[in-house]
Amino acid sequence: MTAWNDTSARDALNRIFMTAVASADPSKVLQQHLPSPPRGRCVVVGAGKASAAMAAALEAAWPNVDLSGVVVTRYGHAVPTGRIEIIEASHPVPDDRSAEAAKRILAAVEGLTADDMVIALISGGGSALMVSPAEGMTLADKMAVNRALLASGATISEMNAVRKHLSRIKGGRLALAAKPARVVSLLISDVPGDDPSEIASGPTVADPSDIETVREIVSRYALDLPENVRKVLEKGEETPKAGDIAEDIRLIAAPSLALQAAADETVKLGLTPLILGDSLEGESRDVGAVMAGIAISARRKGLPLKGPAVLLSGGETTVTIGKGPAGKGGRNTEFLLSLALTLKGADGIWAIAGDSDGIDGVEDAAGAVVTPDTLARMRAAGVDPRQSLVSHDSYTAFRAAGDLVVTGPTLTNVNDIRAILIG
Repeated sequence: MTAWNDTSARDALNRIFMTAVASADPSKVLQQHLPSPPRGRCVVVGAGKASAAMAAALEAAWPNVDLSGVVVTRYGHAVPTGRIEIIEASHPVPDDRSAEAAKRILAAVEGLTADDMVIALISGGGSALMVSPAEGMTLADKMAVNRALLASGATISEMNAVRKHLSRIKGGRLALAAKPARVVSLLISDVPGDDPSEIASGPTVADPSDIETVREIVSRYALDLPENVRKVLEKGEETPKAGDIAEDIRLIAAPSLALQAAADETVKLGLTPLILGDSLEGESRDVGAVMAGIAISARRKGLPLKGPAVLLSGGETTVTIGKGPAGKGGRNTEFLLSLALTLKGADGIWAIAGDSDGIDGVEDAAGAVVTPDTLARMRAAGVDPRQSLVSHDSYTAFRAAGDLVVTGPTLTNVNDIRAILIG
């Protein structure tokens, strides 16, 4: 039996995290979900952090099929392709390249026939990477909306409902533009419950949300929106609903599958996995405190499992930024800092949390690791961890402790992976 210490626990947690990420590698999972090639043209479009890797996997799977098209991914996430053009744009706040990508994608699906096929490669992040503001709005308006949403504490589902009703391409409008061609959507999910209408704001999927829901979200979070945006919402143009577009939706990777891969790796390490769920939501600091409480209780009173165990979870927590200054950090490092503060250096508990795309927020780390002496090392480096949590400066705190997890872009995205090892 392994005698768990900081070194062995770090190694185990890193293996578990990277195994979960690898399970969503497009080169390994895309081919088995492909349809038969069409009689006519095959146009490939897409958006998301994994879209370039998906495009490369499609080209490798169909070496003799005449493919054309364009996909957009985050800066730094492009890969070489031969027939499908890759555009890079900004995330999480769109830029001019995001607008250009949407324009090019809509142009690519114009004038198609019923013999043609559109393959849409959609993954998390696509909502910001592919923007086409509704009539009467500017790109600056769209950027202001994204900033307001990201700072509001709204859930990803609520954010997407707003984005879809302010777009010419989201909420099923891309599929509507491709008619009468057949549209096959290959999706890598990063959303709770794997709802295809939520992934990248569902550009090829009928939208179940309505304009009244969007207005209520704007009111509840007191979103400060430009006047042009408020006029669009007052006008109330609806997105395509069920029956307006034909759907062929194929989920090729998802948080639940990634967590199962992590659980399988946990068993190989001689540990007992317990999957708590793939759709945990809430404020990052609140979820961190709750998870720490569960871990402490399990450590003191034992689990309904034998021996050392790993608590696994996924989903997307939120960070609500107040009016004061904010430091550097993402939802995973904020979750971990709150967890560490609640654990208070408890012996025999280690944790990792990271975004499966390799970028937590806008910094260069996927996430971080917590060990029993993490807080002590932060303080020794001159960092007050509690003040860092208050000022949303978790990245700086973990960097000072030497506990950041840096993977670089992983070219996939199945949301966050969290693992707590109880020795």
